[in-house]
Amino acid sequence: MLDILIYLFENFYEQNESEFLVDRDNLLDELIQAGFAEAEIHKAITWIENLVELRSGDVQTHLQVSSVESMRIYTENEQFYINTECRGFLLFLEHINVLNTETREMAIARLVELENTNLDLEDIKWVILMVLFNVPNGEQAYLKMEELVHEKAHNYLH
Repeated sequence: MLDILIYLFENFYEQNESEFLVDRDNLLDELIQAGFAEAEIHKAITWIENLVELRSGDVQTHLQVSSVESMRIYTENEQFYINTECRGFLLFLEHINVLNTETREMAIARLVELENTNLDLEDIKWVILMVLFNVPNGEQAYLKMEELVHEKAHNYLH
């Protein structure tokens, strides 16, 4: 499913997300012609709709207020889908102000919904980029993340 999401993001998503979601039949046909399975396409579209819903909804109602000194403890289910290296990268992104509490929680929710136990750092970067694209007034964080997505070397500390 992640391959479909990246394909959509690179080819359609940055144009106009509302138009992107409205023309489902043409989108479905094009993705099938690109070689993607119909069931995976439907899961990917649902994933994107859930992301857009997080953007338009009041995400803050799902979050507990946390202080700067607090640490995010991952549930067993989250740890199942997000390995230690990827959790460290999420923490790194918080420290360099690419993610805040709200966007971190959005990213974690999107990562878990992928239901993929083989996510690596490149996968995480793309998901976070898609999340940040959907955050109002998140242009600076998006630009920083875009640099990290296209960066070949992993020059960060955990």
